[in-house]
Amino acid sequence: MKAPGKAEVAFLFLGETLLIPHLYPILEELARAAPELPIDAWIATSVHEELLGRWLAEMGTTGVRLRRAPGFRTLHGYDDGRNPPLPPKLLTLARLAPALARTPVAVCAEQTSLWLPTLLPLRTRFIKTLHGAGSMSAYSDRRRKSAWLTFVASERERATLASFGVDADRILALGYMKAGFRHAQAADLRFAEPRPVLLYTPHWQQHRSSWWRWGEEVVRRVIASGRYNLIFAPHQRLVERAPEVRTLCAELAGRGDVHCDLDSFAMVDGSYTAAADIYLGDTSSQVVEFLMRPRPCVFLNAHGVAWQGDSVYDMWQAGDVVDDIDALAAALERAPREHERYAAVQRAFAAEVLGDASGAAPRRAAAEVLAALR
Repeated sequence: MKAPGKAEVAFLFLGETLLIPHLYPILEELARAAPELPIDAWIATSVHEELLGRWLAEMGTTGVRLRRAPGFRTLHGYDDGRNPPLPPKLLTLARLAPALARTPVAVCAEQTSLWLPTLLPLRTRFIKTLHGAGSMSAYSDRRRKSAWLTFVASERERATLASFGVDADRILALGYMKAGFRHAQAADLRFAEPRPVLLYTPHWQQHRSSWWRWGEEVVRRVIASGRYNLIFAPHQRLVERAPEVRTLCAELAGRGDVHCDLDSFAMVDGSYTAAADIYLGDTSSQVVEFLMRPRPCVFLNAHGVAWQGDSVYDMWQAGDVVDDIDALAAALERAPREHERYAAVQRAFAAEVLGDASGAAPRRAAAEVLAALR
């Protein structure tokens, strides 16, 4: 897996594993389109190395080399692809800057890497692909203006980002990148009884999440109802801020009606949004992935937000919104039979936010990377 000479393109896999399905498809398509193009994939940990190394070996490409970024961490016990402890990002970037300065194009999926073109007069053209989709991204971050190009999913996302001062000519709506990710693990769900599968995915940021006010009670009420098989797979960063989540999952281990996942790569590769029959959440962008195939949704307004008419909460038009936890059971019970009332709204919202979700976005992105080289 050696690339000859100096790399023409660098891909920066320096962040959480949740970013990989948004970035790797572009690398994969670029390697297919230009098999002789020297590409460096900079990786932060042995978890990234094992995942990308396996996929590149299966692909048989010779133009891509995996390169260990400064501060690279070799980790043990992470065979399930769980999110690893990362080296300090800013220090890694500072030490990586000389190598990137010699590389014409750098592609990233996380915001931290954009500190380099924000603070340094690099000639490298940084291309940022937005991860996730929906109405709650931090569009106002000044680093966004430093990207030479930004790939977004839809024209809606493009217009929103442009409204925060990013040059509209530097924003390309290419479709939902993760829809082209081909390496999702099959969800290993072994429920004891055939029941509707409910996915609960609380957000990791406290001001946006249902977890701190209602989360444990939500899990216990769903289980106590005896009506569902529950997948509890929150945002992978929730456990960093709420360690009690791990305690709860340990308590529930071995049950035939609960599948808890706080660690594996299946949390971020789309396996659970594909497997569930009903979505239960708050403001996580995972609902947008879930709505690529419209199904019943219920949303938890644990903070009592006056959300109607606020575009930030547009996703909540896709299902009933629960303002009182005592109303949860009834909302879940009626969600399947009332789904048709929301189906058209769900399809329209998913199309507006995701753009083209056919899986063609990475191919378009690869073509734009090649154009940036020229």
